[in-house]
Amino acid sequence: MPALGSSTALPVTIDDVQAAAGRLAGAVLDTDFDPSRTLSDILGCEIWLKFENLQFTASFKERGALNRLLHLTDEERRRGVIAMSAGNHAQGVAYHARRLGIPATIVMPLGTPMVKVENTRGHGAEVLVEGATLEDAAAYARATSDARGLVFVHPYDDPHVIAGQGTIALEMLRNVPDLDTLVVPIGGGGLISGIAVAARGIKPSIRIVGVQAGLYPSMYNVMKGGDLPMRGDTLAEGIAVKAPGRLTSEIVRALVNDIVLVSEADLEHAVSLLINIEKTVVEGAGAAGLAAVLANRSMFRGQKVGLVLCGGNIDTRLLASVLTRELAREGRLSELAIDLVDRPGQLAKVANLLGEAGANIVEVSHQRVFSDLPAKGALLEVVIETRDRAHLDATVARLREGGLEVDVVTNPGGSR
Repeated sequence: MPALGSSTALPVTIDDVQAAAGRLAGAVLDTDFDPSRTLSDILGCEIWLKFENLQFTASFKERGALNRLLHLTDEERRRGVIAMSAGNHAQGVAYHARRLGIPATIVMPLGTPMVKVENTRGHGAEVLVEGATLEDAAAYARATSDARGLVFVHPYDDPHVIAGQGTIALEMLRNVPDLDTLVVPIGGGGLISGIAVAARGIKPSIRIVGVQAGLYPSMYNVMKGGDLPMRGDTLAEGIAVKAPGRLTSEIVRALVNDIVLVSEADLEHAVSLLINIEKTVVEGAGAAGLAAVLANRSMFRGQKVGLVLCGGNIDTRLLASVLTRELAREGRLSELAIDLVDRPGQLAKVANLLGEAGANIVEVSHQRVFSDLPAKGALLEVVIETRDRAHLDATVARLREGGLEVDVVTNPGGSR
């Protein structure tokens, strides 16, 4: 990363952020900023969580969207606005546009989680699902803006949007002035830009670390001169941006200390931890800050660290998959492949041995035809629940002691 520079000539200032806070007062939540004793013990640093997933639309995006809408002229309000978004900016614009009586059209890319599409429609916006990527959706939105005379509301590369997002840092440092580090997810860069401007304006010595999904390292490439590819489906679709903004890149280059990348397994683990420990639901992007600390513990050891849980809009089916995969990684849910002689009593033998080991049978598949076993053999595939990996190992050992050939099917995140 380049040496940090001055914020005086940047497109957004601390005064802009403070003015935005005055406009937003009473219209968006000053969300809780609480310590997590358990996560702090696990990670070896003092973790503070900013619960932006508890905003009305379950995302911080309301802040920037509303600040931008409040800058519209009367004539622009009558014409209406258009935005492109993978979901959270869409809901922020749609919700506050309806509150203010402004017509809103939202373009969302194909593959946007259905919960975000339906929630946006529920806020009264016209939703157009167009474009394979966020960039394609942006091009369609701009063309529609020109054709219909709508005001384009950019999700991140807009000074008013950036200033609105920065109000989060004002609240964090007002409540905990001695924070050492802020860890902030990066997609297009609007959130971290606003937070960096505000935080450095209040406490110049504070360290600011950005986080991107490893599959979409766009700002990472810009800041570090890299050429890592952007590809695939990430759990953190809210920060899956191929090209960061021009304004946001300028601010990040000047004010952000470092950017780290996190894997899909790290994101899944973080989502699961926040549900199990904090009893709070976050989407993949919302868990990125925690994922960064989990993957880089020495980088934050002994510090007072503020994390932004920036969104909670996750499809319930996807959430169920994430939690189930995490159980498999922990050895609490596993699939066993057992070779059997095809004769009476074998299935009962397996069930008895599993019962003796204290394992719970979740699902059973008994296959005689579609396997490479001899004609007198059968393949038993059984999903079991155990307390932890040690209990799983003991259960497999008990089956093998009973004369059975057992393989543990590869678990998410790595084989045994």
